[in-house]
Amino acid sequence: MTSAAQADSGTTQLCSALPPAVDPYALSLNENPLPPLPAVRAALVDFIGAANRYPEFLPTRLRRLVAEHAGVSEENVALGPGASGLAMRVLQTAAAPGERIVLSKPTFEGYPAFAQMAGLTAVDVPLDGYGHLDLTAMARAARDARVVVLCRPHNPTGTLESVADVERLVADVPADTIVLLDEAYIEFVAPHQRIDVPRLIARFPNVIVLRTFSKAYGLAGLRIGYALAAPELAGLLWSMQLPFGISAGCTVAVAASYQAGAQLEQRIAHIVAERGYLRARLRASGVYTTDSHANFVYLPAMGRPWSEVFADSGLRVRNYPDGAVRITIGSRGSTQMVLSAIERTLNAPADAPRGQIPPAVHNRRGPQPVGPAATRWPAPDPG
Repeated sequence: MTSAAQADSGTTQLCSALPPAVDPYALSLNENPLPPLPAVRAALVDFIGAANRYPEFLPTRLRRLVAEHAGVSEENVALGPGASGLAMRVLQTAAAPGERIVLSKPTFEGYPAFAQMAGLTAVDVPLDGYGHLDLTAMARAARDARVVVLCRPHNPTGTLESVADVERLVADVPADTIVLLDEAYIEFVAPHQRIDVPRLIARFPNVIVLRTFSKAYGLAGLRIGYALAAPELAGLLWSMQLPFGISAGCTVAVAASYQAGAQLEQRIAHIVAERGYLRARLRASGVYTTDSHANFVYLPAMGRPWSEVFADSGLRVRNYPDGAVRITIGSRGSTQMVLSAIERTLNAPADAPRGQIPPAVHNRRGPQPVGPAATRWPAPDPG
């Protein structure tokens, strides 16, 4: 093989290692279905021209950008490799091995892994039948715990607890218990349903809010996350900031994203609209979904595992051991493939396995299924 042919082969192998920016089948990781915004791509191209230079010793410029956008002081901000990296840092710096961490179940699968890596004892609190957090039980479990984790919206169900209920839980837990409020999907939540974070961390110095640029901003490959907290906790996290650890590409990407805010909002609105369309079509087919406020929908286990429904579809969705499934919102083409896979199952012979109603859940009402398939995937009985 000639040297030119070898170079071409090497280039081909490198390109094949990169995931496609647009992939209608990739519905398992809650990524943005679109590439970064044009202004962000242009900024990253400019960054590559200076990739021979080190970034800042500590990412003070990015810290300032985030603080200004979030409406807090720089001393309230810490940065890390995605929200996951910051969550791990919180557990390693603010908790000691053997202490307890309260988690909902199911939750983002990273948290049980982080707890194990930090040597913490996980206390699992089951969700209710509609995929909501049991905040009363979580507050009770947090009385002798070092950390309690709340995802809002929740992952994997996408459900959203009210601002008042979250603040009530924070007020109920001990003052030395850290409340880790994961807002990875907050950009998909209607503005009037978002928590006033500057006010929250000013009122409760034991709260740490985690956010990421991986979801709505479409920068998952750059691994940029940030924490918002009172100065003492944020300072603790900032003190563990790795020198030269945040690429200058992250800084220019965030700056360009903030400057292109109107375009970003259009993309978010498109994803939210597609989420509503998919939920409406599922509901019309008699398929129950939780009330998601994120960039995905969640179909609870209803007898037949959803993994069987999507097994031959080519779609990559997130299946759960109990038979539930989480589906990232993608393009309209992705939505049509999801609906087609489900319709094929709904139109199966009458003796196909039917779902079963999960245990009754009191004092909460959800949307009721309609259509001839309602007996296969019904909504939970509200009691």
